[in-house]
Amino acid sequence: MTDTDAILSAAEKLLDRNGFSATSIDRLTDAAGVSSRTFYKHVGSRQALIAAILDARAKRFLAAMPRTGTDALFAALGDWFETQGANGCFFLRAAREIGEGDARAQTRLTAQKQQTLDLIGDCVASDLGRRDDALAGQILILFEGATHAAVYRGRAAVADARAAAATLLAAAHIRSGAAYA
Repeated sequence: MTDTDAILSAAEKLLDRNGFSATSIDRLTDAAGVSSRTFYKHVGSRQALIAAILDARAKRFLAAMPRTGTDALFAALGDWFETQGANGCFFLRAAREIGEGDARAQTRLTAQKQQTLDLIGDCVASDLGRRDDALAGQILILFEGATHAAVYRGRAAVADARAAAATLLAAAHIRSGAAYA
């Protein structure tokens, strides 16, 4: 693992656990086991660090989510919480704590949310055999809601959102004249 990888990994865990505003550079360097000089050499600035963490997390998250259907997607979301923790959306927390002043974080938030909607659109298309952007938007709300409710409800939030998505998909099948299995 390179110094950059070690810094990003340690910083992501610390920021996820303690928040963005409450985590100082000293805490970040201590967690990564590097000096301030090494920290700045490898990540440049606090804003660049957060941007790199958001990029890496988005890539990992999308890689962990299947595009084979909404049921599999919600199952993978539950698995994500088991391995990564259920602390709410890392991207929304970053945007809220960092504020409008960091355009890089805001850009990454917007991109990640669009990628998530695209992912859900692909899952809906897999389930229905056709695209349905309105339904994908509705399931996105369930997905995002489960992400936040899992903080205090655990996997039950994901199970409820999964069941609601199945209900929406069944209704879409009925509207299109096909039986839903």
